[in-house]
Amino acid sequence: PDECAVFHCRGCWTVLGDSLQLCGQEPPGLSVLVCFKVTSDVTWEDSLLVGLEGALLGCAYYLLFCRSCGSAVGFILYSSGSDLAHLRDLFCFFKNSIMCYLLKNQMIVEASKVNFPPVTLKE
Repeated sequence: PDECAVFHCRGCWTVLGDSLQLCGQEPPGLSVLVCFKVTSDVTWEDSLLVGLEGALLGCAYYLLFCRSCGSAVGFILYSSGSDLAHLRDLFCFFKNSIMCYLLKNQMIVEASKVNFPPVTLKE
């Protein structure tokens, strides 16, 4: 409970998920929160995008949107190289698109300034 947080869209404050759904570590080069479950206010289109630069170079992914305001809030990785394979089919929130409401101290903090304890999916 000490590290519990609710994830909100930076644009409209809609609840998108929470820290109980975190399931992986932030990969190098990507500033994301990796979750296995999100709220129904997170949507995505059926069309795949392909990364042309940066950490997602050559990866195919679906862009995630906030249902309320339409802001892009993250992605679901569809295909990638072996370095990002562990993220496939998971919800990755862009930290710069998310605000965190920390339950213990009732504070709102930018996701990029929060360090959640290490968590990994069990095989």
